[in-house]
Amino acid sequence: MSKFDEKVALYKKFMEDRNLSVNAELLTAVTKGLGPSIYKVDAETVSGSDAKELGTVKNNFLIKKLGLADSDALDAGINEVMEEIGKSERKKYRAVVYYMLMKKFNKESVYGF
Repeated sequence: MSKFDEKVALYKKFMEDRNLSVNAELLTAVTKGLGPSIYKVDAETVSGSDAKELGTVKNNFLIKKLGLADSDALDAGINEVMEEIGKSERKKYRAVVYYMLMKKFNKESVYGF
């Protein structure tokens, strides 16, 4: 199993352990879109309590990647995803956060689904 496949399996298990529904093919596509950042400890996770980091998620992923317009709904969506994963969860994997946000805003088409 390649390192990439190991990461996807880790993220899939993380979601399944929290009873979060997951489409493995779509999760793989989101993970692939993150490139080498999934192999860097700091970049692999999202800090749910760091406003600057959440702003980066909003600007770089929701607005630039998914093409959404800046609005309060984006902040609300990020907060909902953080709640679903669990505020106390220390490892909020970026691939999982992005996957859940993409699903929340019905933007599967960005990944060809």
